[in-house]
Amino acid sequence: MRATVQDLIRDEPVATAAIAVALGGMATILGAWFFQYVLGYPPCPLCLQQRIPYYVAIPLAVAVAVGALARWPRQLLALGLAAIAVTMLGSAGLAAYHAGVEWKWWPGPQSCGAALGDFGPGTNLLERVQSVRIVRCDEAAWRFLGLSLAGWNVLISLALAAIAAAGALTLRRQGSSSVSQ
Repeated sequence: MRATVQDLIRDEPVATAAIAVALGGMATILGAWFFQYVLGYPPCPLCLQQRIPYYVAIPLAVAVAVGALARWPRQLLALGLAAIAVTMLGSAGLAAYHAGVEWKWWPGPQSCGAALGDFGPGTNLLERVQSVRIVRCDEAAWRFLGLSLAGWNVLISLALAAIAAAGALTLRRQGSSSVSQ
């Protein structure tokens, strides 16, 4: 018998939620890398920090999906989904902070200037300094529909947190229905 996507969603909602988070997270990171390496938008220090929650949530979501399909204990799966939800809420908070810095609602951290890097021996210091491109945290390099990449990250992170929380709530509902039977 051939399983469809609808069958997976109906029969394995926890795995579906985890897969959705993993795929959404991967798409977000791939998008960030596309802007950086293909379009040439270097990330600022806050941009790089916003990637860290994805580096945590993506492998955790894959582990939860595998665990759900392998019938791991529900408490372990719920803990994994809750950890993903909290991680992505933290991501949304960091992204909202960065968006506020871009809109000049509050100052950014002192580290959001240019790192000059290693000039190495025998190089012309003046030429190197003149070639440094300063990436500031308080200037949005790109906007779409009025939102910067940090603004879009707020929305994406909240959506991924909601998906993970919905998966955890599904586990809770399943647990309470099996107890009452």
